[in-house]
Amino acid sequence: MNDEFDVGGRLKALRGQFGMSQRQLADAAGVPHGQISMIETNKSSPSVASLRKILGGFGMSMSEFFEPEVASKQQPFFTPSEMRDLTSLLYQSDELARQKIAIKQVGDAKAHGLQILHERYEAGADTGGSMIEHEAHEGGIVISGELEVTVGDDTRVLKAGDAYLFNSREPHRFRNISDRPAEVISACTPPYL
Repeated sequence: MNDEFDVGGRLKALRGQFGMSQRQLADAAGVPHGQISMIETNKSSPSVASLRKILGGFGMSMSEFFEPEVASKQQPFFTPSEMRDLTSLLYQSDELARQKIAIKQVGDAKAHGLQILHERYEAGADTGGSMIEHEAHEGGIVISGELEVTVGDDTRVLKAGDAYLFNSREPHRFRNISDRPAEVISACTPPYL
């Protein structure tokens, strides 16, 4: 996604495509009516959680919202250049996170009901002080470096070869508190983005 992506314009066009009023979309998504209007006029920039909730009213993922022209290929193999970069979708309003975190997805997660990610956390990277929560289950294996993972009240520093698996409805956070990059291969079902 580039910095010139018109979130409001895209949302308004989708609403028209689905034949929904602002109120109908707000009701379907469970958000205040005024929030739709503020986003469509670009007077408000939605958080990732808010946008995911709104797109749920269309039954659409964030990657479909931001990359509508990407055709779904049903191919079984992917080179690094064919993986979908989701970093800017997750951290669209956090420049520091975009510089320190890289998240790439294998193939069309929605078509398979499974999201497989290659994640890289530079030294000092942090998914944010407010914990992440979403409707899914996720797990991963640290393949290099060290990563502090917090799930609910439990925190542990995982090293290469260590793994995690939890219900994503539990508040969670990932931080690289070491001085070298950490890489993780993870999976999430249903797909988060």
